[in-house]
Amino acid sequence: MQTPDKTIDHSTLRRLVDAGADVGAEVVGGAGGWGVVISYGRASQTLAATRGAPRTWRQFETLAGYLKELGIVQYRVNTAEFAPGTKASKQDDKRSITASERMKRAHQAAAHDTWFREQVQASIDDPRASVDDAVAKKEFAAKRAALTKGAVAAKKAAH
Repeated sequence: MQTPDKTIDHSTLRRLVDAGADVGAEVVGGAGGWGVVISYGRASQTLAATRGAPRTWRQFETLAGYLKELGIVQYRVNTAEFAPGTKASKQDDKRSITASERMKRAHQAAAHDTWFREQVQASIDDPRASVDDAVAKKEFAAKRAALTKGAVAAKKAAH
């Protein structure tokens, strides 16, 4: 999708339309979606998403609704590079996750975090020792003996 390098964000576009500026739009089709080039005065800028990348829509109808909601009801459509049925890049696929899917994932993550924190707190609150005291003493006595034996051997080798 061939679009200008300079971008305009939604809030700036909204202010221009609300101020009554003569705003034109060209919907540009590309692989896997549609973008918008906004024209006002002599400037032409690509509508950008939150992070500055060109904003794209998979469905033309969704884009048309967006423009209508803004008050832009007339625009040109450029289908020169539109390729129906083709997929965009993996980055575009990440952006295509619906808001409800993102919300569902956020709730799942929050629920898992809550569960995990409860498990950790239960473990901390459990008064029982996680290892039997006699077993722990026996294991550490063996480790101490091995270290002492190694230190004695190293001292003899040094003399």
